Amino acid sequence: MFHATMRSAIEGARTLAQLDDLSRKVWQAHAAETVTDAEAQGLAEALHAHRAAIREAVAPVGIPLGRVTLFPAKRLQRAPERSVAIERRRRLACSGPMPPALGSRFTTGQLAVLRIVGDEVARNGACGLCIDAIAARAGVCRRLAQAAIRLAEGDGLLTIQERRHQGRKSDPNVIRIISREWLQWLRRGGRSAAPALWGSIGCKPIHPTDRGDPQKQIVDTESKKGCRRAAGDFNQSGQPRIRAGGGAGRAMR
Repeated sequence: MFHATMRSAIEGARTLAQLDDLSRKVWQAHAAETVTDAEAQGLAEALHAHRAAIREAVAPVGIPLGRVTLFPAKRLQRAPERSVAIERRRRLACSGPMPPALGSRFTTGQLAVLRIVGDEVARNGACGLCIDAIAARAGVCRRLAQAAIRLAEGDGLLTIQERRHQGRKSDPNVIRIISREWLQWLRRGGRSAAPALWGSIGCKPIHPTDRGDPQKQIVDTESKKGCRRAAGDFNQSGQPRIRAGGGAGRAMR
């Protein structure tokens, strides 16, 4: 009776845990001499066969052989046209992504990466783009983008907040700029204060509405001076002529 009941239970088991529990009961019954050696051996063989069938039906869970991660392999990121990527990174680097004193520490590709980060911080307060998106927008590779951000972090210009998740894909890091000089540069829209000072060097501001057109005043002054000088010359030249005329008149009389 016990032998038939255990065999039907073994055939109806669906998990390995159930088979382990039935195997434990079989050998406890054998120890209590409820089943004979031959019956216990037959039940053990049935357990082994059913356990192998369940294991074949279960899909393997975990890291496949030859892989070090569950996630798919990353594809190599390359620009469709290398010349376009080079032109993009040069244009971004020359657009003034940060103050010259800070920008002189980085290369052209690194400045392009920091330009993308600075634009996101100025727009949203923080940069939450993944490293692939930052690299694609800057026209560089992932490794260069990572190196530029880590270098800026080492210089104390920004902070990196990692968002890791156990057992699943992590979220992109959050980058925040903490450099006051860089933040002030972004608030001014990437413009230096030097050009504002150039307008007050070498010339005096003119306000035409205060005293009229200054060019007209110069023309009127010169014309008045010319008329006075001409009148003086006429008087000076006229006196000798009158005297000469008068003298001639007296001589004729």
